Amino acid sequence: MRLWVRDDERRPDPAPLRTDDRLAFTIGLIGWIIAGVITVGMLVLTDREANVGALVTIGVGLLLGMAGWVVSSRRS
Repeated sequence: MRLWVRDDERRPDPAPLRTDDRLAFTIGLIGWIIAGVITVGMLVLTDREANVGALVTIGVGLLLGMAGWVVSSRRS
């Protein structure tokens, strides 16, 4: 087994695969929405101050997910 291959023996790089990144962003956004619904439901039952950090995290996740979805939609 050789650890180094000369450039003239090396095979060419394969072509990159085409992917649908919007699907991944959509699944992630659905997960953040489910987490948001659960957290809002827990606000009714438990201490409100404990869940504020979770709501901020969910909000940031939703914003970043929507930004990623828009960027990947423009590339398509």
